[in-house]
Amino acid sequence: MLRLERVSKGFGKDTTGVAEVSLELGPGEILAVLGASGSGKTTLLNLVAGVLRPDRGKIFLGQADIAQWMPEQRRLAYVFQDHALWPHLSVLDHLLLVMKQANRKEALGLLEQVGLGSLENRRPHQLSGGQRQRVALARALAAQPRLILLDEPYSALDPVLREGLRLEVASLLRARGVSALHVTHDPDEALAVASRVAVMSQGRVVQIDDPARVYAQPATLAAAQAFGRLNLLPVKVSGGRVAWGSGFIPVQGIREGLGLMAFRYENLQPQAGGEPGRVVEVYAGRGEQLCQVALKLGNVVVALEATLGSTVELAPSGLLSVFSQENPLDKS
Repeated sequence: MLRLERVSKGFGKDTTGVAEVSLELGPGEILAVLGASGSGKTTLLNLVAGVLRPDRGKIFLGQADIAQWMPEQRRLAYVFQDHALWPHLSVLDHLLLVMKQANRKEALGLLEQVGLGSLENRRPHQLSGGQRQRVALARALAAQPRLILLDEPYSALDPVLREGLRLEVASLLRARGVSALHVTHDPDEALAVASRVAVMSQGRVVQIDDPARVYAQPATLAAAQAFGRLNLLPVKVSGGRVAWGSGFIPVQGIREGLGLMAFRYENLQPQAGGEPGRVVEVYAGRGEQLCQVALKLGNVVVALEATLGSTVELAPSGLLSVFSQENPLDKS
């Protein structure tokens, strides 16, 4: 469906937008591009859309290299953060305007699918934020694009509406077999909607894999940091092991030298003989209690049922990763 081969784009002499990005998006797949502000994710989306032209590399849609095509030649639909609706048009007219052959019955059916079946005559100012975003999505689908591009589409919505709508939209796209490139800075959103996640940092894709694996087995420190809920402890690795509690634990990543051991809040569990520590803070998490525990190596946040001031012994529930401190983009 979509394939990028070593695509690069700079802005002036000193600013890199994207650097040597290669990725593929299959038919009916939702690929989430996750990254912080300035990571290059929106630049990447604009290169695919044709708003920007790459300095180097190729962008294939099907068998055609579209890197130098005009946006209107690409048959793509772009769903923006701010909906980009026309204030003078009704909900229904937004769809009819972009359809190759205006079909009122088909347009009304599509509005029904996105939950707007009774609102076809309303103008944008008469709709809620969530409803306006549904209009933008329905308009994109009505154009029968080869690919839908979504640029932080839920960032302006309140959390409850955002969580529900993103699942509805992902379900609708999959049901219709529509491929989508979905840019977001929200790791929960990427995990919830994507078939695969591409993590971007400093203009590069540092890992691309299925959501669960990217979260649980980050290939780089930058990929680990993209999802939050992360503890980093400075450690010394010897023979692929780190001193911990009354013994040693095996780690993956570097085998010798100094590094940062990275793990999620849920990766440490109470266990006799583990690393001893004292609970110095207790927080109310989302559906769990979080404790800040002071260890010899430093303070960590753990999903743990414990009382303030109590002593605990903690051990990892799986293999932890240690990354080099020299370059967070390196695999080791």
